[in-house]
Amino acid sequence: MLVWERPEPQNRPAPAALSRDRIVRAAIELADADGLDAVSLRKVADALGVGPMRLYGYLAGKEELLDLMVDAAYAEIRPTGDGWREVLRSLAETTRQVAHRHEWLADLLGGRPQLGPNALATGEAVVAALGEVDVDSVMPMVAAVKAYVIGVVRREIAERRAERATGLDEQGWQSALGPYLQRTFASGRLPAMAKVVHDAVHLDADQTFRIGLDFMLDGIERQIWGR
Repeated sequence: MLVWERPEPQNRPAPAALSRDRIVRAAIELADADGLDAVSLRKVADALGVGPMRLYGYLAGKEELLDLMVDAAYAEIRPTGDGWREVLRSLAETTRQVAHRHEWLADLLGGRPQLGPNALATGEAVVAALGEVDVDSVMPMVAAVKAYVIGVVRREIAERRAERATGLDEQGWQSALGPYLQRTFASGRLPAMAKVVHDAVHLDADQTFRIGLDFMLDGIERQIWGR
């Protein structure tokens, strides 16, 4: 039986009250602080002040714990808006915001569909907003937007982690590489890249995300409605 449907053990107040919700919240606190490497059943049990074996009454193993953590994060993804475009935009923006609050989530998004109750509730809200769309187009539309968001947040979080590891923020990184790029572009071998770097408007991460999302939504609109 899946963890979503499996009853929890009867609560024992001593030595410490326990529930799946407490276990998941403790695991998320560890992951928020130190990443997924900090999450193990033993470390979660230590944080809760219980023996690791007690957790096995609630979970079959770490994979179920990760599934529960992802579904808890989905509780923070609540797309809103009128019509398909606003709802898909809200889905993309709130997913990105939640992934930035919980960096570890970027490592777990993608792959097989998330089927926990919160993920299903998010999916229901999105699909209901796409009622005007042909049923065969619904999932490809949602999958395209999700793929865009996952790609963006993984890149953004990889950049954040690199900044922490190297101590170089974006401006520092650009300054360090500037002389190399100047020499490379001066060779004349990369004229198109040189033009973009020298002449294009340099957007921040939020602007880049929203413009890319508009490209995605405009493409969906043309594909589905021909406008």
